[in-house]
Amino acid sequence: MVNLVMHIGTRNNNFTYYMENQALNVVTDEKDLGVNISSNLKPTRQCQLACAKASKALGLIARTISYKSVDVLLRLYKSLVRPHLEYSVSAWSPYYEKDKILLERIQHRFTRMIPGLKKLSYRLKKLDFWTLEERRNRADLLQVFKMYKGLTSIPFSDFFQARYCC
Repeated sequence: MVNLVMHIGTRNNNFTYYMENQALNVVTDEKDLGVNISSNLKPTRQCQLACAKASKALGLIARTISYKSVDVLLRLYKSLVRPHLEYSVSAWSPYYEKDKILLERIQHRFTRMIPGLKKLSYRLKKLDFWTLEERRNRADLLQVFKMYKGLTSIPFSDFFQARYCC
């Protein structure tokens, strides 16, 4: 087992830590449970990795599927590509515009693969798709609702303080 240490924050003193008289290796990013965490806590690297995996899956679909009906492509996209873009997104939800655009670019690339939609500017609407950002916002709202109704083990009061008007 390799022992590692990550110094988080810009004002961190970056001390050298020891375990059993061995200096711990310093890393700037580490993957844990499939999520890449960087020392600056920004989601950019995770977005890049998610896009790379999703792009590979999308390329595989484009190269190997010859019968490109809308139904077949939608099922493949939803089962093979989108999970890479949304895996554990509540832990690393992008907030920089460049990261959001990077993720959305994959979905737009997919919509261009569908016969008859390539030249349309409203492809997402035609497919009845939401943007990935809309899907993330919906998932966040659903989680807050579940917390408020007591449907999760996470107490609502740990995150929010209710204020009543009038």
